[in-house]
Amino acid sequence: MQPCRPALWPRRSKEPARKRPVILPLVATMLTARLSRPLSKLPGKTLSFSNRENGTRHTLLFYPASFVPVGRRTYADAVNPVGSKAVLVTGCDSGFGFSLAKHLHSKGFLVFAGCLLKDKGDAGVKELDSLKSDRLRTVQLNVCKGEEVEKAVEVVRSSLEDPEKGRVVNISSMLGRMANPARSPYCITKFGVEAFSDCLRYEMHPQGVKVCVVEPGNFIAATSLYSAEGIQATANKMWDELPEVVRKDYGKKYFDEKVAAMETYCNSGSTDTTPVIDAITHALTAANPYTRYHPMDYYWWLRMQIMTHLPGAISDRIYIH
Repeated sequence: MQPCRPALWPRRSKEPARKRPVILPLVATMLTARLSRPLSKLPGKTLSFSNRENGTRHTLLFYPASFVPVGRRTYADAVNPVGSKAVLVTGCDSGFGFSLAKHLHSKGFLVFAGCLLKDKGDAGVKELDSLKSDRLRTVQLNVCKGEEVEKAVEVVRSSLEDPEKGRVVNISSMLGRMANPARSPYCITKFGVEAFSDCLRYEMHPQGVKVCVVEPGNFIAATSLYSAEGIQATANKMWDELPEVVRKDYGKKYFDEKVAAMETYCNSGSTDTTPVIDAITHALTAANPYTRYHPMDYYWWLRMQIMTHLPGAISDRIYIH
């Protein structure tokens, strides 16, 4: 009986194996579907894999697409008229939430902007309040405090004459689909958002409530998520509080290298949040929204597909080894 062979493994031919470069069908399909340039013209590198049975080697052609700018996805179906629709947005002090609150207000939404630092007079809150619009209202909201969540819900309910079923749009991250060194706390929370959103989508389907997930790529530069000062302060506190046995196991040199790597992220990624805002707007207004949106440049989109669809040994070989 012949051993079972994976579907992605290249078929043998009379041509010598060393001269037969193999493009995994899934990778090729993803690239040709997303990139405007032919595969043959893309710069790339090769990764070799050995066949343990006969010692022959096969070559995987891998094309990084990091040179491609952030994509502008177009959405096929028309959106419903906004009219007097209302939306509650969390995290409006800065970043995506701040930009989204202003954008949805400009589109005619009645916006309830939940702000963590409203009670502290944060600059973002002041800017939103300065619009002096009866369609934008900032609300004190720390989503980790039940009493503030209840108050925000009551504010929304009391402001709507005839509440009807809406939809939920959760913001996750590409790191909710794939792990990254030294980012475990962030990845864990985003993986949790993904799981919660999937469960909620199943549970809300009988009620006619749609649940979507937006998975942005690298927009650190646009959202000011990290600062060198903040990273260093967190690192110093973390090192001081580490048990001595952990310090010895990892060593200060390793720790400092990871901190330095984190600091390089501060100004990385796109400075334009438009793809994320467009994705969220479509998820809120489209008659048939997508389950997941991927506003990210092609490099991260391709990397996410490889790490979530191909065998772990392949992604490990590309991104670790």
